Amino acid sequence: MLGLLLVSGLIISICMGLRQSLGLFMRPITLDLGVSAAAFSFSLALQNIVWGLSQPFVGAAADRYGARPVLVATSLVYGCGLLLMVYSRGAIGLDVAGFLTGIGIAGTGFGVLIGVVARATPLERRSQTVGAVAAAGSLGTMLLAPLGQALIDSFGWRTAMAAFAAIAASLAFVALGIRDQARAPDAHAPAVPQPLGEALREAAKHRGFVAMTVAYFACGFQLVFITTHLPQYLELCGVAPSVSANALALIGLCNTVGTYAFGLLGARYSQKRLLALIYLLRTVFIAAFVLLPVSVGSTLVFAGAMGLLWLGVAPLVTGLIGRVFGLTHFNTLYGIVFLGHQAGSFAGAWMGGLVFDLTGGYGVGWGALITIGAIAFTLQWTMDDRPPPVRRPIGGVAPVGA
Repeated sequence: MLGLLLVSGLIISICMGLRQSLGLFMRPITLDLGVSAAAFSFSLALQNIVWGLSQPFVGAAADRYGARPVLVATSLVYGCGLLLMVYSRGAIGLDVAGFLTGIGIAGTGFGVLIGVVARATPLERRSQTVGAVAAAGSLGTMLLAPLGQALIDSFGWRTAMAAFAAIAASLAFVALGIRDQARAPDAHAPAVPQPLGEALREAAKHRGFVAMTVAYFACGFQLVFITTHLPQYLELCGVAPSVSANALALIGLCNTVGTYAFGLLGARYSQKRLLALIYLLRTVFIAAFVLLPVSVGSTLVFAGAMGLLWLGVAPLVTGLIGRVFGLTHFNTLYGIVFLGHQAGSFAGAWMGGLVFDLTGGYGVGWGALITIGAIAFTLQWTMDDRPPPVRRPIGGVAPVGA
């Protein structure tokens, strides 16, 4: 079990570290290729929506065939997508690269590996264990963001991106260490085997599942806007580019603490309430950052605060899905919820670029982050987290208490 946790954490760490460092490439790529900020942002937005759209299918493949072959294949796709950016000559090449990297991240990110870990962990320790793996996943940003900035400064963005591509492809070898563990007892599994179609219909009719999916839109909207556009926003405010890399690294460092802490809290307190508080606190810190003068100090404080709240959603969302619906179709259901997150990521990344091109600044974008965060808090706080009725082998259904 320890080996599974270590390998899973390493893969997620590298996957997310690469992905969250791509905003550092916006300015050098737009200057070199002569594309607009909106065009570059669209390629990252496309990456995120393809990630979301492919996540249910990648998850279903892992449910059926096992995690290892899916991880190996998508690692290579991820590396190819990043390498294609090196040879891009315009917006179309960037868009194709975004499409491929989206599929790659769907396989090597949280969806597949969290499912493997959740299945192998007893319910009473699931939230803490998932939180530990997700926390390890943030360490990659702490290391890869400064590495990427150093490579860009020393050798240019193409060499830096080629190095990122090689790192992504190397995940295929790391994935060979993944072994599907024996499944822990699942108290919330249906009494009789449940077909996938029925599980999907059951989730679609569950008001809490729908509310959580919509609220997750705000998570992606806020976080991807920040990782994509914070470097350029800081430059507009007269802050040195190196501060952007340090801010992203600090997000990764603080996220390690925050994610693990929320995993522990999720085992003791209401997971839906904790999710709502994350959305609320993020929105408060975003508003404070925008309203106060921007400086190196305020940027690092903002990065630290956001880092503590960054991926704490992962153990809480996965915990809710496992508790409400069981683990039989976990990867597929998580993929659907995550599609909401990635729709928000698409909107946040592209909207920021459009706002910048149209207005020359990011004021409207920050305002949108605040508004949508408040909506997400309301939806998540009032979520219905009761399991659906249990199907029994004989004699219909019986309701389950909250």
